[in-house]
Amino acid sequence: MIVLGVDPGTMTTGYGLVDKVSSGINFIHSGKIELSGINPIHERIHRIFESFLEIIRRFNPEELAIEDVFFAKNVKSALKLGQARGAVLIASVQCGLKIYEYSPLEIKKAVVGYGRASKEQVRSMVKSILGIKDNLGLDEADALATAICHAHWTKY
Repeated sequence: MIVLGVDPGTMTTGYGLVDKVSSGINFIHSGKIELSGINPIHERIHRIFESFLEIIRRFNPEELAIEDVFFAKNVKSALKLGQARGAVLIASVQCGLKIYEYSPLEIKKAVVGYGRASKEQVRSMVKSILGIKDNLGLDEADALATAICHAHWTKY
């Protein structure tokens, strides 16, 4: 079962794909969609949507795991994050993916064993779990952590 994990953002949206097999979890691919703050928010949201249509069609995942909305101190930032999530969710629904949402606490506990782990700790554990030797950006690592969390929760 191929899982697409997503770490949404309006400036950078990370994504990662893993394959859950009976013997464990295999790394497929990861990347990030970098967006310019010069462009208006509606153009960035559209680019996220179009990019995820392309990613889903290219890798054909069965399920999407995405970080759930969390409370932010800045309401404006939270609203923009919600718009980025919406673009990913709509692309996923349009392509027929099953969608699962996890809190940041659930994701960190599933990958690191500690819900208050730093981004660097998450990245280190993701690389270890998936056997990734190359550099891995924090946004990609968070997306892969979300996919790993889902793979741990599902029974196949």
